[in-house]
Amino acid sequence: MINKTSTFRNLLLHLFFWAFLIALPILLGPNTNSNNAEEIRRSYFWIFYMTSFTVINIPFFYLNTEILLPKLLRAKGVIIYLLTLIGAIVFMLWIHEEVFHWFYTHFIHPDSQGGGGGPRRGALMRMIFQLLFYAAIGTSYRLISDRMKEDEQVKEQENERLKSELSFLRSQISPHFMFNVLNSVVSLSRRKPEMVEPVVVKLSELMRYMIYETNDSIVPISKELVYLESYIDLQKIRFGDDIQIDFKHALGPKSSHIEPMLLIPFVENAFKHGVGFIENPTIEIELKDSATELYFRVANKKGTTINEIKDESSGIGLANVKRRLELLYPTNHQLDVNDFGSEFIITLTIQHV
Repeated sequence: MINKTSTFRNLLLHLFFWAFLIALPILLGPNTNSNNAEEIRRSYFWIFYMTSFTVINIPFFYLNTEILLPKLLRAKGVIIYLLTLIGAIVFMLWIHEEVFHWFYTHFIHPDSQGGGGGPRRGALMRMIFQLLFYAAIGTSYRLISDRMKEDEQVKEQENERLKSELSFLRSQISPHFMFNVLNSVVSLSRRKPEMVEPVVVKLSELMRYMIYETNDSIVPISKELVYLESYIDLQKIRFGDDIQIDFKHALGPKSSHIEPMLLIPFVENAFKHGVGFIENPTIEIELKDSATELYFRVANKKGTTINEIKDESSGIGLANVKRRLELLYPTNHQLDVNDFGSEFIITLTIQHV
């Protein structure tokens, strides 16, 4: 949809175009300061006639751009359009002949009643050329304008599609996250039932962020950091001393912004696949934000002897966040996923623009 700013800009462009053409005969016209009365009359004749010629051509221009091109050329074909355009040109030549006759009798021979005739052959050819020029300008303008509108509509449709896809991807994160956390609560209730209450309290904090903060398209990285810390604290309650967690973070004096819940899938993945049948499980998380870029790294140990049985939801989070990165930061992000056998490392860099 064309916004009001674009419409107003087009209106100003049209006004400037016609004002320039109307003023051109005055700016480039013959000298009117002569002492010869006949020369002065001819000068004014030329100025007023050429100015009126431009004014009369305005309806012809918009007849071509707003009616003939969209209504006839596309609907009836080139032949019907050209025949109608030729008819319009002939009609405009008749109008210009009448205007020429009127100006001739009033400026050149004011006492004549029918003298002067119509434009001479040279003037007639100039009229035809100028009408064809206006037709060509109008056709070019209309075709370019239509192409720009079509491109804008395609771009808007693509933006709406991307917004819908992003909305869908973000809606996937919350159920996937809740699925993993509830599995953790169930497991904890069997082994350490006394820890269920603090876990539920932490879970409520996470849900509050998910419900009230993630409606915005971007959030400060400081808020995303608090969310990550809450999630890590929840996992510390769950695993206790069974896992070593090292979380380093450093934010700049001015917090940047990021898509909400963009980093959590990497941390979830580390806790999901970095514990279990692993000797001395270790998870390292590093978050650094500067004026130029965001750096995020997650590393976890992997089991090498026992193949992990993955559920159907395994990999949803990573595939989701990869697609979101492609949509949100198509040219200014780099995601490296490295599986070294005994260690799994994900490194994400987002350049601030």
